[in-house]
Amino acid sequence: MEKVYQPNERRFVVVDGGPDDLDYTYECYSSRRARLSCGHHATPSSLTDWCSRQLKEGKSTFSCGTCGGALPYDEVRIKALLTPEEKEHFEKTLAFNATKSNPDAKICPGCNTSVARRQLSNLSVNCSVCTKRTGRVFEFCWQCLKEWKGSRPRADRCDNAGCCNEALKLLQTCSVVKFENVKDISNCPSIRACPTCGALLEHSGKKCKNITCARCNVEFCFVCLQLTSICLPTSNFHSPCAIPVAPKQTSIPQWNNTDTATLGVVKKTLKYNQSGRNADSCPSKAGRGNWWHGAHTWPSA
Repeated sequence: MEKVYQPNERRFVVVDGGPDDLDYTYECYSSRRARLSCGHHATPSSLTDWCSRQLKEGKSTFSCGTCGGALPYDEVRIKALLTPEEKEHFEKTLAFNATKSNPDAKICPGCNTSVARRQLSNLSVNCSVCTKRTGRVFEFCWQCLKEWKGSRPRADRCDNAGCCNEALKLLQTCSVVKFENVKDISNCPSIRACPTCGALLEHSGKKCKNITCARCNVEFCFVCLQLTSICLPTSNFHSPCAIPVAPKQTSIPQWNNTDTATLGVVKKTLKYNQSGRNADSCPSKAGRGNWWHGAHTWPSA
């Protein structure tokens, strides 16, 4: 059903007729047009369609498809006449896309802008956009993504009901992976936190037991959680490790991607990967697993 603006709409400028600048699929919507902050005009349905397309493309912010001007989410929410279901979908997808493109950032619950955390040991994060807009300090919880409650700094949780580490919970409750091409491995969790940077990865069960983390680019054994450069000399890509299967993880490593020691490990691992593989090496990195950052917006698929 097409969305239409009410005749008495006063929240923003609405014009009769003229081009629908975001109707790229030629739907020819009949509603009046809203003037966007970039100066172009769109019907609520074409604005919804265009922004939905950007979400599918993995965008974490919206822009006008005609001029490239920024379209803040608050503007889109109002002028696209988003339903409660659409709002929930947009906000969750924006958060997921932002996390995927920048694992060190999350979406502020107050203004839906991307915010980076400076102190990895403190869950209380200050949003400068909300602080400036409201005239008071606005802090939210990095873990539950709600406005902060309680004392600070805290590394475990805030005082909001239900605040917990969803990534850690997922590590504890995940199923086991069934390897198709790795022999004599059982009871290996299907989801692991990268031992270098803490990003969550899920093994597809296909090909070998090793995964290269898309966040830090370090390759490790999904079974024993050792770096490939440590595991491989006493094993191979398709057989049990020299040590037992690592149990489900009870903590998530914190990573500073400017750490020169970590970068040295990456270079060492990559050098080994290029020179140390033999006839038993894994034929391809493709399909070794899917990478998602361990955030509150862990995807369902």
